[in-house]
Amino acid sequence: MSRRILAALLIAAALAACTKPAPTPDTTATPTTEATTPEATPSTEPSTPATEGTPAPTSAVDTAAITAELAALGADAPRLGTDFEILTTPQPTWGQGGVEVVEVFSYMCIHCAHFQPSVDAWTPKLPSGVRFEYVPGVFGGPWDSFARAFYAAEILGVRERTHDEIFKAVHIDHVLKTGTLEEIADLYGKYGVDRDKFLATMNSFAVTGKLNRAKQFALRTGVTATPTFIVAGKYRVMATPDRSFEGMLKTTDFLIARELAEAAKAAAAPPAATPEPTAPAAPAKP
Repeated sequence: MSRRILAALLIAAALAACTKPAPTPDTTATPTTEATTPEATPSTEPSTPATEGTPAPTSAVDTAAITAELAALGADAPRLGTDFEILTTPQPTWGQGGVEVVEVFSYMCIHCAHFQPSVDAWTPKLPSGVRFEYVPGVFGGPWDSFARAFYAAEILGVRERTHDEIFKAVHIDHVLKTGTLEEIADLYGKYGVDRDKFLATMNSFAVTGKLNRAKQFALRTGVTATPTFIVAGKYRVMATPDRSFEGMLKTTDFLIARELAEAAKAAAAPPAATPEPTAPAAPAKP
């Protein structure tokens, strides 16, 4: 089988489903329900230091407390174990500061393409103190190639103006035939990006380091499908057939509000008392 035919088959497989088949560690506090997205909507450093993110929270989520909060909201409340899952072990966030929401996505994922207009409309309305990040899924084949493209675009400062255009090129215009890095560089060249510079950046150590970090992030947080949200390094949010992407965003809004309230409560709490130094013992008398 020629390399060109194999690449085309990989693209077809990637477009057929946005699911990572490889098993992941058990990181959930509730039974896992695999996310099923509805069809109708869906530097030159060799590596990136782990210290870029914020360290993991020191304590796990109080499952009993959040269950009580959900029960008080009634039938339309987010469903623990269905709409979202709690990570057994809180994980370091991708970046620093505020309540972080990460979308693990891929340009190869048709559901991510369908979801993008909703994300574009939702992110400007996020409250102060919330930070939104994209992390590309690194699941092999063309997924990895487009993850390289995402980070190359970020390094070259063209990600924001090309992000939605790449979804359109892949899923509406169907311009890809092989999904090679060279073809992807040609695609970005159509949007005014220096094609050769873009190709070199995709192959750089800096991008490889970011890819490795993205892969580790998805593994630690148990992401097996796209799109998936990771909120505050504690929660994994998925779309479901009955509530679709609207439900995914409402669930995330609930978790954001909860995290902001917890942060405000912690900030208002009096500082822990510092124990007074103990006086040295008097010397024994002869």
